[in-house]
Amino acid sequence: MRKLKLIWDFKGPHAQKTAQHHLIHLKEYVTMEGINSLGNGVEKLNKNHYIAFLGVNEDVMPPVRDALKPHRGQLWIES
Repeated sequence: MRKLKLIWDFKGPHAQKTAQHHLIHLKEYVTMEGINSLGNGVEKLNKNHYIAFLGVNEDVMPPVRDALKPHRGQLWIES
């Protein structure tokens, strides 16, 4: 089964704080819905572009996508 990284983009001078706040809601959703997450977090792409992300298995992606409306997604790459 593929592993996916759902991504929400935040841009501008308050992008970091906004992404960190959004992550709180992602964590609440995962807990409330009992979803087995692969991981989550905030990443800096540049000084005015941050992302919040949530990793999920492909089988749970459709309801998560429909409920949370990520901006984009990609394959989850484990390091």
